[in-house]
Amino acid sequence: MLHWQLGWVGSTGQADAAAAGQALLIVCLLYSIVLSYPIIRSRWYGLPLVLTVVVVFYGIMTFLSQIETVVFLKHLVDIVPAEVIPKLFLQGAIVAILFSPLAVLVHGKMKEKGYFLPEHNTRLQMPVVQWIWKLALLAVIYILIYIGFGMFVFMPLAGDAFQQFYAGLEMPQWILPFQGVRALIWVALALPVIRMMKGPWWEAGLAVSLLFSVLMGAQLLLPNEFMPEVICRAHFFEVTASNFFYGWIVVWVLKLGNREAVRIPGYRGYW
Repeated sequence: MLHWQLGWVGSTGQADAAAAGQALLIVCLLYSIVLSYPIIRSRWYGLPLVLTVVVVFYGIMTFLSQIETVVFLKHLVDIVPAEVIPKLFLQGAIVAILFSPLAVLVHGKMKEKGYFLPEHNTRLQMPVVQWIWKLALLAVIYILIYIGFGMFVFMPLAGDAFQQFYAGLEMPQWILPFQGVRALIWVALALPVIRMMKGPWWEAGLAVSLLFSVLMGAQLLLPNEFMPEVICRAHFFEVTASNFFYGWIVVWVLKLGNREAVRIPGYRGYW
């Protein structure tokens, strides 16, 4: 099910300014919370941590959501003006680049004895064959989640508005391979988070799940002149639930077979 998000461009429109401001405050607060958790629990510092936050923030909030808008633009041209798309990509980049170093600085992670604590963990160290079957499995799982949550979460919640809003939209034959590629991008964005996190595996799972769900889903809480409210709310529940679920699956699958008991600095235990 198509779940593109249109960001903040023109998000207020004719909506009440006070309500729009309150919604924006809530979204910013949610972003700050879910990004603060991995920053605080990170074993990385300084520039590597800043770059990681920039890539993850921009990749989830803007790139992964807006590439669907680009792909389906010819079907949505009457709803989404083509000239708006570059502004969405640029706006997301500006927000990520400005916010990330400030967040790292506020949490006192800009300077340390070195950019990295000594590497003594085996997270994500596995044979090539293991990488291949895990990535293939995660791509298939994402496609199934994409279809399942679209059919059994979004469509029932959207009701009659679904047919009205997406009338004439035809899914191209390559939509499922395209979603498989998106799945690999999701996994790529999870890798640095998993690698840098302190603590047991469930902390990495929680961080990835929150980032996946909130960074993409929360923007649907903003007033939107391109989507009816019922469509926004249906997409909100679909996106946040499916992405949270997929985030846990990504970490769990990547952890399979990593049984090496190697101590991680700063954590009394093993991954």
